[in-house]
Parts: sequence; C-alpha cells; structure tokens
Amino acid sequence: MPTPTDYLKKGALRAIEPAISFLARNNVSPNALTTVGTLLTVAAAVVYATGHIMTAGWIMSATAFFDVVDGEVARRTGRSTVFGAFYDSTLDRVADGALMAGFTVFYATNPIHHNIYMVVVCLVGIIGTFLVSYTRARAESLGIDAKVGVMQRPERIVLLSAPQALFGLFWNGWVLMSIIILLTVTAWITAVQRIAFVHRFTQHPDSKPIRIVNDPVSPTPTSTTPPPKTAGMPASRRAQS
Repeated sequence: MPTPTDYLKKGALRAIEPAISFLARNNVSPNALTTVGTLLTVAAAVVYATGHIMTAGWIMSATAFFDVVDGEVARRTGRSTVFGAFYDSTLDRVADGALMAGFTVFYATNPIHHNIYMVVVCLVGIIGTFLVSYTRARAESLGIDAKVGVMQRPERIVLLSAPQALFGLFWNGWVLMSIIILLTVTAWITAVQRIAFVHRFTQHPDSKPIRIVNDPVSPTPTSTTPPPKTAGMPASRRAQS
C-alpha cells in the first residue's frame, strides 16, 4: 500500500524530470551527484551547529534533490553498479551522522539554547540512526529483506529540512526539539522493529510471505563454465536505509 512519502516522491520526480533528463543526457556521473549532495548535507550540519537553523533547513531542502537524482541518473544511463550502491549508502551514513552531530554541537555550545538533555537526545539519536541502517544491512547479508519500520530515510530527510526551513527556532526552539526527539524515538523503534522482524522470520522462516534476498546456487566452476557473477548486484543504485 503506497505511503504519503511514495506520493510525495512521485510528485517530486515529476517536478524535477527536466533536470534528471538533462543530467542523464549529459552523462553526469551518479557518484559525483552523490558526493555533491553529501557535501551540501555536511555544510547544512555546520550551519545547524552555528545556530542558523532556517538557513540550514533550506540547504537541507536542496540536498533532497541530489538524494533523488543520483539514483535516477544511474538507472537511465545504465550505471547502476555494486560500488555505486555501496558508495551511496556509505555517504548516506556520513550525512546522517553529520546532521545529528551538528545538532549536538548546537545544543552544547549555543548560549541561548544550551540544553544538556538535548545533547544526550542527539547522541542517542546518532546511535539509533546508525542502527536503522545496520539492522537492515545485516539482515540482507543473512538473506532477509528487513525493509520495515516507522521511519525510513525519505521521512528523515523531510523532517530534517522542511520544519527547520519554515519555522527555525519558533516557539523558543520547541519545534526543533520536538523534531529531534521524534527522529530519535522513531529511529530506535524502527531498529527494534527490524530486530523483531528478523527474530520472527528466523524462528518461523516459512510462515512469512516476504521476499528473500538469496542468490541461486551456482554450479561448481569448471574449465568450460564461466565464474558466477558477483553476489548482491543491486537492482537499483539507491541503497535504502
């Protein structure tokens, strides 16, 4: 069943279709797009740390463009590769960590909004965010597709950009604090949901109609049999978290 995020992504894709076509037509490297998007996210994190919340929110809104187009350009130019998916997923973790680190520095150093409790929340949020991606990656290495949970990466990007761009430190910063607390709590809920999902599947592997991420058994290579392809070739570049 489509989620509101799915509808939002389809609408965004229609809006930026001319830009995607232009980039694909000029054979722009998907890895370069991923790198630019990550650098912008790190820049937004630095601006968050300095307390310019609305400015950072608008920068984050721009990074959402690169978060979408790198995968689309890779597919349209036939450049979806194992390394591309690995590189994209790795830089996503850099971006996620940088953003929460920026908020941590903000609450630790800002003379007006200094809040040791929010520093702790941000640190817990960093751990939860990495657990969300790790639990899915580890499950897939075991042959289980664990794309479950209340907070996927697209939702996190929206919550880390739009409210900040529109409201900044509105209501004495309570809007921002609410978003960070929500992200932290839902990250941990998502990680626990994925752990429970994998536990249920491993206890009753035949009772759940889910997709299994397994490669077919390849024959033993001989002098006339070509070696098997590298396992885990992605269907698309984007490695969801």
